Amino acid sequence: MSQWLTVCSTDDLVPHTGVCAKVEDKQVAIFYCQRSDQLYALCNYDPFGHAYVMSRGIMGSLDGQPCVASPLYKQHFNLQTGVCIEEPEVQLTRFDVRVSGNDVQLKLPLAA
Repeated sequence: MSQWLTVCSTDDLVPHTGVCAKVEDKQVAIFYCQRSDQLYALCNYDPFGHAYVMSRGIMGSLDGQPCVASPLYKQHFNLQTGVCIEEPEVQLTRFDVRVSGNDVQLKLPLAA
């Protein structure tokens, strides 16, 4: 089972960039693409730079797929899957995200 947890307000979102939210013991980068009106949520940890910086990455697209480039070494991660485009064996955890009213919510598994 899972639950939806409010992590921020839509007022906290910045178009075409990310914001970071601390959720339980994790940092989650939430990205807002204004053009498509889509939200994406990935782990904020850059596995190449070994730092919590993904929310500061540059959003864009490669081959029509939405992505974010790490601000450190510029690897691109698919915002829909979390997979690194340059090194597909590396993947960021992806979270389901939605808007309910003005609340931005992440879907989390329930603790046992």
